[in-house]
Amino acid sequence: MANVIDITGLPPERVVFSPSPLAELGAALHALSEPGHHPGLHGWVTATNSALHTDLADRLCEADFLWRSARSDILLPARPGATLAEELDELDAIDDERFVAAVFEITCSASYTRCTPSPLVDPDERARVREMAAARGPRQAAFTDRMLTDPDGLRRWLRRLFEDCEEAFFGDIWRRVGIQLAADARHKTELLRHKGLSETLSATSRALTLDVGEGGGTTRILVDKLAQGRTTAFANPADPGVTFLPTSFGWPHLLFSHAPGWRPVLQYPVAGTELPAPAALELVHQRLEALAHPMRMQLCRSLSRGPHTTGELARAYGVTAPEVSRHIATLKKAGLILTRRRGRYVLHQLDLQTVARLGSDFLEGVLR
Repeated sequence: MANVIDITGLPPERVVFSPSPLAELGAALHALSEPGHHPGLHGWVTATNSALHTDLADRLCEADFLWRSARSDILLPARPGATLAEELDELDAIDDERFVAAVFEITCSASYTRCTPSPLVDPDERARVREMAAARGPRQAAFTDRMLTDPDGLRRWLRRLFEDCEEAFFGDIWRRVGIQLAADARHKTELLRHKGLSETLSATSRALTLDVGEGGGTTRILVDKLAQGRTTAFANPADPGVTFLPTSFGWPHLLFSHAPGWRPVLQYPVAGTELPAPAALELVHQRLEALAHPMRMQLCRSLSRGPHTTGELARAYGVTAPEVSRHIATLKKAGLILTRRRGRYVLHQLDLQTVARLGSDFLEGVLR
């Protein structure tokens, strides 16, 4: 499973690594609204939420569909600015139809990858958007009505909300993490210049790989995520390229913005000793499938307690040695078994650390 960004013919200098205050604010707001996704930030989330002024907390609840389940594209700028104010100025320059489409793309869009009429001008689309918003509760329904009837007023309200967040808590955060994110972006830029895109993607995330077609005909960036999407670095002809935004709040998420007509943007968590390397989704699926068989579950019970030979397992469970060997081979191929030789005997044992990580690998995969 992979999302695809076709970058065939894209000059290397059009691949940009840069920190973004607005994207980091979006990541922080997501963590505040979905703390279960970010157990490592529990202390910060608790302290920040408890310190929020009641009025600001209420306004954040009104708009949290922009960042709770997924991040709206308005929070992932393709051309990051040096300050939050600069990025909000760029956001203000987007026309109303494009802005409204980006706001509704996650929770009210019929298809993220297909252009639909603007609800500001199309009555059928406006009715559909209102119906979907109503299904998500009165807060989102009210927000949606305000956006459809007074987009300029709602945009000013949203900008003020972000500015108040900067004053209340995000300004201090950005002064602390902005330096780290800028250093990471510089490092990735130098790596790209000296080592090439393939090595740079590997250093950015193990969920990113470079796929070069036979004879160098096509070049694609593959993004290992459950949700599938396809775009090109030339989706915005006026500004071709791909933008990578580092975040200190993002793990386990790897965000991929690829709406039609928008430059592709990827927000990736910066590396840290506390971040486990993500397992490929295909490997997670293979491991879950290997453990789903009733006999392999029984074998794992014995193998978790100590090393066993194939013969011992066959006698213990009343099956043939070849049948045990086939099950062991499946578990070993999935990376769940450790094997060592002792004289003429081959001993198998369950890899407890790998199995213990399977739950977090699965969760990281579906949240990525």
